[in-house]
Amino acid sequence: MQSIDLNCDMGEAFGNYPMPNDDILMDYITSANIACGFHAGDPEVMQHTVNMAVKKGVAIGAHPGLPDLQGFGRREMKISPKEAYQITLYQIGALSGFVKVANGKLNHVKPHGALYNMAAKDALLAKAIAQAIHDFDTTLILYALAGSEMIQAAKQIGLITASEVFADRSYQDDGSLKPRNQENALITDEQESIKQVLMMVKQQQVISVNKNIIPLKAETLCLHGDGVHAVDFAKNISAKLKAEDIEIKAPKS
Repeated sequence: MQSIDLNCDMGEAFGNYPMPNDDILMDYITSANIACGFHAGDPEVMQHTVNMAVKKGVAIGAHPGLPDLQGFGRREMKISPKEAYQITLYQIGALSGFVKVANGKLNHVKPHGALYNMAAKDALLAKAIAQAIHDFDTTLILYALAGSEMIQAAKQIGLITASEVFADRSYQDDGSLKPRNQENALITDEQESIKQVLMMVKQQQVISVNKNIIPLKAETLCLHGDGVHAVDFAKNISAKLKAEDIEIKAPKS
């Protein structure tokens, strides 16, 4: 039976205002990537989100980003591999404290936003991030863009990987995501998103913006939780995958 993990970036809020969709979305996903305070999130939200994930049996991951609250971690910053290592390690450590207190288990790490996209193409940044994860805990899984430098760097040092694909993002001919600041980067039609998901999961390929067929490995599917229809989409894609006899489960080390 084919299987896929459904992951979602969570805890990207502050104080008494947690993301309104997060608690509900956890009923339909299998992995939660929890912001660690650099691009979003704070101790209160981190603890709440970790506790909810433990309660609902959702795999917990750290979601480290660039130190850019104002830009939500989506603006590129010039950082060295050493700095990439340090900010990744720091944020994993921060989240792991809440996971330990909640009697949970840290399952994976997924970089966020610009850090994710930079390391997808920059081999030195990718190596630094993978090394930080490995040095913290060799059993952690790196969630990263399918076919990216991060996947290669992790495999070279023996880290387990989960190749990530996206339901609502357009792909370029090299398998990378079309930048958000470009036209048609986001897929807003739900049926088109579901069609893309089924192709990626069942056929391990996607159609690029230039209508070329691009092979890729689909092991975990990112669902964005901040859209108006995020909960409805998560519910619908979960039902559609199950109807296609595709098992939904988180990768385990």
